[in-house]
Amino acid sequence: MKKITAILMLICMVFALAACGAKPAEYKLGMGIAVKDNSKTGTAQVDACAAAVVLDKDGKIVACRIDVAQNKMDVTDGAVDPEATFRTKAEKKEDYGMVAYGGATYEWYQQAQAFEQYTVGKTADEIANIATAQNGEHTVFADETLYATCSIDITEFQTAVVKACNDEQGTSFTTADPFTLGLAIKSTAKDTTAPTAEEDGVVKMYSDFGAAVVGKDGKILAALTDAIQPQIKINAAGENTEFVFNGTKRELKEGYNMVAYSDATLEWYQQAKNFTDYAAGKTAAELRATETVQNGEHIVFADETLYASCSIQIVDMIDVVAGAAEIAR
Repeated sequence: MKKITAILMLICMVFALAACGAKPAEYKLGMGIAVKDNSKTGTAQVDACAAAVVLDKDGKIVACRIDVAQNKMDVTDGAVDPEATFRTKAEKKEDYGMVAYGGATYEWYQQAQAFEQYTVGKTADEIANIATAQNGEHTVFADETLYATCSIDITEFQTAVVKACNDEQGTSFTTADPFTLGLAIKSTAKDTTAPTAEEDGVVKMYSDFGAAVVGKDGKILAALTDAIQPQIKINAAGENTEFVFNGTKRELKEGYNMVAYSDATLEWYQQAKNFTDYAAGKTAAELRATETVQNGEHIVFADETLYASCSIQIVDMIDVVAGAAEIAR
């Protein structure tokens, strides 16, 4: 009887230990951005498809978020609007009008979520080699069941997700608890200039991107941020004369030339990493409450130690990383 009791106690202990929680696992957060110039005469347009993924130790996707900054400006006869505001495709939700005006069964954000769900459990190679078919000008799922939930062009989705999976500047985190993932984008046209008789104008629809993994306590476990600065040159007739884009700020690394052409001691991608390291361990509210000061035209860290590691403007970084944490799901 004592022996049986001892065995039962041992079994209970095993189950009790198992109930204490899963073993901590290591994950990697990556971000990828695919940029495309879709401008035409009378319209300046840059589409930036962004993906954030969390990978497990085997390189399989456990979470994915996708959104597109579709920044578009009417430049008929060379007129520009530096005050233009932009919403992402996901932010527009039903306003994007795929159901109302495109005959689709689902809105863009719903179809993007269906693609996100499809990626879970797959590797970068599997995403790159999805079986596709041509539907007019669009490359879509060949599988009819998948196509039924996501009938839009998936080319940019594939590109952005694969880039995110292969992100060499991705960041690792460890947790045994459930987590959520968010992706946020903020765009502005404030530095846009109109053309004159002597020189072209430049449409500058710049975007900042933030990804955040959020733990069950609401604190950020890992974060990434990036930015793009594409330039579309236009003449007085509203014709596009040149598209200038060499890569995201993170992708450019030393090529962004902060050290060479300013008094910075670290390049943008290094300072951005220091910022996201700072963001880890904070809630979105705590991140938004970061103490800042004005440094010329820029809003920077007030804390001297933090400023030494990240002296660039942080207001947009705060906005997109905190924003990503707030919408994590």
